[in-house]
Amino acid sequence: MLGADVPVFVRGRAAWAEGVGERLTPVELPEAWVVVLVPPVQVDTGKIFSAPELTRDKQIIKIRDLSRQPTENVCEPVVVKRHPEVGAALDWLGRHAEARMSGTGGCVFARFRNEAEARAVAGQVPGAWGVIVARALNRSPLHDALDSSRRQG
Repeated sequence: MLGADVPVFVRGRAAWAEGVGERLTPVELPEAWVVVLVPPVQVDTGKIFSAPELTRDKQIIKIRDLSRQPTENVCEPVVVKRHPEVGAALDWLGRHAEARMSGTGGCVFARFRNEAEARAVAGQVPGAWGVIVARALNRSPLHDALDSSRRQG
């Protein structure tokens, strides 16, 4: 089974997703550096979405409201309750920047102004967690390469 976020990766552009991820609107976001922490847990997405305590009464945020309204991940309290390691990673990373949980977890991430700042934080990550430093891009370099090869071919 493929996740609802797969179309974003196939299209290779940053996008605002609505519905269950099938309605995509391209967006341009600041291309910041990101630190991703990978706690040693396996979060079962199906169990999170079927959890009775999952909040289901939130107002849907439209793209036009994004700059005026804070966002939240309604899955986060459920995941943190069931997987305290995710909560610990959020707390630790949150001491360095605004930390968020990715989808239904268990990875957490924070954005940084530059690569040096991101790498400095990544260098301090406790040993139990995996860590990834990456640049958040609006367009996949793979799509740029494919377009270039098509023009040359």
